[in-house]
Amino acid sequence: MSKLEYSEIREKKIIIYDGEPCEVIESHVARTQQRKPQNQVKLKTLISGKTINATFHVSESADEADIDKKEVTFLYSNKGEYWFCDPNDKSNRFKLDIALIGDAVKFLKQNGNVTALVWTNDEDEEKIIKITLPIKMNFKVKEAPPAVRGDTSKGGMKIITLENGATLNAPMFIADGDVVVVNTETGEYVERV
Repeated sequence: MSKLEYSEIREKKIIIYDGEPCEVIESHVARTQQRKPQNQVKLKTLISGKTINATFHVSESADEADIDKKEVTFLYSNKGEYWFCDPNDKSNRFKLDIALIGDAVKFLKQNGNVTALVWTNDEDEEKIIKITLPIKMNFKVKEAPPAVRGDTSKGGMKIITLENGATLNAPMFIADGDVVVVNTETGEYVERV
């Protein structure tokens, strides 16, 4: 477990705060004239999902969480339950809560691999705390309304539906059956394959 100085606590780092792994969502090092600098951070606890505001002063540090990455395969979702399995052993199945998956739920593909971040607590229990997708993923377009000539009031964009049911804005030339690349962090169209 490595120590992070107050100024090293930045966005996307995972630290231990009050005994729980927390992801840093925002950080701002404030330097006022009369006082020593301090880092004001917004943390999201990866177990309960709560957002906490915290301040780290110059003399303080935080422990970086020991996180292991593991590939898991998304199987299916049913009534709000999301089922995954070990890619090497399909019988080793487990379900994860929607709060843990977060916005990544829109871009889960059946039988597609995702990266699970695994945290080992003090009792040596492994716990999946977050699911991350590849930044760019390919999806087949299930529905794309036809482009109407002269319809550029929305900036030449239209709403398309992907194979997994997600919708997003794409250029007018995208048609049914095309394969498009989507940025899973922003949820935006990148290019046609």
